Amino acid sequence: MVQSIIHIALVIKDYDEAIEFYTKKLNFTLIEDTYQPEQDKRWVVISPPGSVGTTILLARASKPEQEEFIGNQSGGRVFLFLSTDDFWRDYNEMISKGIEFVREPKEQSYGIVAVFKDLYGNLWDLVELKEGHPILNRIK
Repeated sequence: MVQSIIHIALVIKDYDEAIEFYTKKLNFTLIEDTYQPEQDKRWVVISPPGSVGTTILLARASKPEQEEFIGNQSGGRVFLFLSTDDFWRDYNEMISKGIEFVREPKEQSYGIVAVFKDLYGNLWDLVELKEGHPILNRIK
């Protein structure tokens, strides 16, 4: 049996501002942006540069109870983890583009990591894993 997670939904306020943030500030690729008239919504899929794995579905909040979770989808915990092959390259570029880091870079047993906020306040880890980490074998 082969299964995989293909999308993770990220609740957003506005499609265009989210696309702008992720593609211009984080260099993500816009994979799909299709209007679905029967539901009056868009199917917007983005992916980190060079990634061939799980993508993010930008899902505009359509009900008041969904709006409450914009920017806080994980109750204040780090929600998403962005792996990089060059931490300092990406960290410095993100700083130059105005990305707010709420935890400074730190060496850990598994690699180097810092925590940043997306445009709505969701917390992300930017992480470069050390050679030999079990996850690296899965994503290479």
